[in-house]
Amino acid sequence: MNRLLILPVLLLTLLVGTPAFSADYQKGAVAYKSGDYATALREWTPLAKQGDASAQTNLGKMYGNGTGVPQDYKTAVKWWTLAAEQGDADAQNNLGYAYRNGQGVPQDYKIGMKWYRLAAEQGYAIAQFNLGNAYNKGKGVPQDYKTAVKWWKLAAEQGDADAQSNLGVMYDNGQGVPQDDKTAVKWYRLAAEQGLADAQTNLGVMYENGNGVPQDYKTAVQWYSLAAEQGHAYAQNNLGWMYGDGTGVPQDYTTAMKWYRLSAKQGDADAQFNLGVMYEKGQGVPQDYKTAVKWYLHPQE
Repeated sequence: MNRLLILPVLLLTLLVGTPAFSADYQKGAVAYKSGDYATALREWTPLAKQGDASAQTNLGKMYGNGTGVPQDYKTAVKWWTLAAEQGDADAQNNLGYAYRNGQGVPQDYKIGMKWYRLAAEQGYAIAQFNLGNAYNKGKGVPQDYKTAVKWWKLAAEQGDADAQSNLGVMYDNGQGVPQDDKTAVKWYRLAAEQGLADAQTNLGVMYENGNGVPQDYKTAVQWYSLAAEQGHAYAQNNLGWMYGDGTGVPQDYTTAMKWYRLSAKQGDADAQFNLGVMYEKGQGVPQDYKTAVKWYLHPQE
């Protein structure tokens, strides 16, 4: 099996900010959590206009997500800017995301980096993760794997699962750090135990291949299964292969077909090819050369 190494996409997390010590703010926060967005909007808007950074950040969230109001990125950016200029890390991170994705403002990677950095330097893990992604991809800054690792490590040490998973990839590939399978496994495991499907899949690969851990097919199957059940296409294909080959589990062509099919439906080319093989050989399905050829040539589902 080929090694599967995945870097998650850039993340934007919008959270209710640090509560201001205001009864009106608290009333808005309680209302928001209960799904009463009209009350949250009513309580937070006057506070935001008075300069309350937490209320401004949360109004930005509501407009950015279209929660209780029509989605309006420009208005979201307006509120985030006001809060970010007061030093609110949540708002700075969200403003960075808006600029990098051109939501409510013209796309501008450099300005996005400015806001990410301000939030990251305050220790805000999500911004640290996003800053690491920017250095990894070389958008808004020169590509620099060492600096990407630096920011991901800061976020990972705060428990950020995506940063932990990405660190695993960097150690696995030897990008920005010396190649080290054991350290890769350490970070994959921390993220996998938080339920991150990418990390679960990659940890399965490590156990399947015996990289950084003793080779253990049963444990590989366990991690693939957790990721596959979350809908992870690569894990589904790998799990199909394990069942089809009888590696780590009793050979079961019907179950192999199930996982190949789920992966193939998501467009995984390896799974589509593997389905073709199963139809060609009549494994788990009646032998059917025409269907095999169709899967070899292009997806059918």
